Amino acid sequence: MAETFERSSIGVEASQTPHPSRPAGDPPSPTRGEGGTETASNTGFPYPLVGEGARRADEGDWHSSRLQFLTWDRKPEDIDSPEHRTRQAELAARAGASFHPTAYVARDAAIFTTRLELGEQSWIAGHALVRGEATFGAHCTVNPYAMISGKVTCGNGVRIASHVSLVGFNHGYDDPDTPIYLQKHETRGITIGDDVWIGANAVVVDGVTIGKGAVIAAGAVVSKDVPPMAIVGGVPAKVLRYRGRSRRDDTRAQLTALGERAKKQFQDILRRNMVDGEYLSRENHGAAKMSIRHLCDAIEIATGFDALPDGLDVKAAIARLQAVQDAETGLFPDPYQGPKPGVAMRDDGLALYNVLAVGYALEVLGARPLHPVSAVEIGAPDLCEWLRGLTWRERAWGAGAAVDAIGTALYFNARYFSSGPTRETLFGWLALHQDRASGLWGSPTADEGLLQPVNGFYRLTRGTYAQFGVAVPRPEAAIDSVLLNHRNYGGFSGPTYTACNLLDTIHPVLLCLGQTDHRRGEAEAIARSVVARAGERWVDGEGFAFADGQSPGLQGTEMWLSVVHLAAKLLGEEDAFCFVPKGVHRTEAVGLGI
Repeated sequence: MAETFERSSIGVEASQTPHPSRPAGDPPSPTRGEGGTETASNTGFPYPLVGEGARRADEGDWHSSRLQFLTWDRKPEDIDSPEHRTRQAELAARAGASFHPTAYVARDAAIFTTRLELGEQSWIAGHALVRGEATFGAHCTVNPYAMISGKVTCGNGVRIASHVSLVGFNHGYDDPDTPIYLQKHETRGITIGDDVWIGANAVVVDGVTIGKGAVIAAGAVVSKDVPPMAIVGGVPAKVLRYRGRSRRDDTRAQLTALGERAKKQFQDILRRNMVDGEYLSRENHGAAKMSIRHLCDAIEIATGFDALPDGLDVKAAIARLQAVQDAETGLFPDPYQGPKPGVAMRDDGLALYNVLAVGYALEVLGARPLHPVSAVEIGAPDLCEWLRGLTWRERAWGAGAAVDAIGTALYFNARYFSSGPTRETLFGWLALHQDRASGLWGSPTADEGLLQPVNGFYRLTRGTYAQFGVAVPRPEAAIDSVLLNHRNYGGFSGPTYTACNLLDTIHPVLLCLGQTDHRRGEAEAIARSVVARAGERWVDGEGFAFADGQSPGLQGTEMWLSVVHLAAKLLGEEDAFCFVPKGVHRTEAVGLGI
């Protein structure tokens, strides 16, 4: 704000108070009294000088000066004083300010905001600079020489130490041909949750969200989101540890409780989803359709608890699953939802997905496919052409799903039959086509942002890098992209809180964290949240819905149990959860040697 405050307008004599437009901590030159002696009353300093001036300063001057630096010493009479209420009225008129009746702004605070909200029992000390658009909840404190700029939103109980810089805006600098000072500013803002302590000299830059209960160590430079309850420090700031590690006990208790409930109920849930001797259940779209996948989900759920579905004729189930496979191509077209006319079998999503669903179900029953998947044993030019023709630009999830099926088919071929050099061609093509900036494969879309390539990353890496135990290229970039997608969707909620979206978040970061500790704290916070919510989402006697707002079914139950296992493994607590996926969502690599 260009205007400055006249001292006379807020009822403070000019000889006692520096002008608010003066830089913080830059007092006026002292003057001489009678006999050339500097005194507290004639120096213009906001605090009495030691020596003669201090001895002659009255108690009121001393208390007023203390409040500029020790603002917590304010008393109700200071808040209600005519001087303070006049100062607040001036700020309301000039700086768009609103105050709780118990809020306090020290005399020498430099407030040049377009909007300021200061909550109950909150205060701003002298020589703090607040400009832009700032919101403080209850019991927030801004200490001397803190600098708050741009858009900053604080919850309740936020403590901001001296010399902290919160910079809720940024200069544009993308155009190298235009001087930076001529480029537009951009503002994403800083959001700070409740009960956060920001230590002295810390810097928080635009776009950062600091979670509830976090502690920012002195001198830290925070350029990325801080998980709730995290203690971060360093340049750039990284998670050092978490407050109240007893949360580990909470997570273990949640895992144990959910595991016990699911283990006691899963057989009833399987029976609930059986009609006339056939498994029929709701799928990801919320509708129930006949599909061979339902039998596979039932087998995966039961074997995850080291059991089999009650009444399952294992030999008959194996024969039925093996009969799904097409002998010529080796693919697995669904007997209830076959490929549409004119669609090649390798372009049919179910024929590809059932390579996983049926193939792994056979494995956990101690069997295997009857035929090699010859559709993937093709020459390098043909495989490269197939890969290039996938929907990387418009639907990267579908492209990743195709790669998952190709990789899994190559695994079955190598383990049970024979396989040529196709696997080497596949990994070579993937290495050359990964986006170096994002660490993903495929392009974001205008409607969904990074969702498609992130979800595609899970499918692609599950069937290749994770399955064969090969290191993922650029794991840190991939983690950044996955966490950015999670953040862009607000952690997912409502219809976007699906088994797919959380599986496609947890599995990629778990896989990449096997190679780096990059942003591990943020990933662990997501994993803890998944575990905590899982217990709330489980419906007794019915299991999990695939997405919030849907009814529970076999697909949702199998996938969410697997997501919880993966989250527990990311936290190093998998021993507390008695469900261990043995098929599609298993985490043990088979290795290149099979």
